[in-house]
Amino acid sequence: MLKKTAALAQPEVSHLIRKLRHLSGLSQEQFAITLGVAFSTINRWENGHMQPSPLALKQVKTMLGELSRSSVVELQEQSQTLLNQYFSETESSAQ
Repeated sequence: MLKKTAALAQPEVSHLIRKLRHLSGLSQEQFAITLGVAFSTINRWENGHMQPSPLALKQVKTMLGELSRSSVVELQEQSQTLLNQYFSETESSAQ
């Protein structure tokens, strides 16, 4: 299920990670704690020096899903847009 997601091009993954972190209102350190990784890992992902593992991408997808159920309409819309943009191919493959 995550195979196609894990194959996202590095600039796409970097963009996704940064957008999700900003949407969540978290610093790199806070985001790292949320995902259970080191601060430097988030920094490397956002700067394109490292690719997230399939497990980390699954956690990112889960975070987006949680935000899409937020009571704040803007968060719902933006997170749903990111889910559709980065994970829609995975969703259709899983069905």
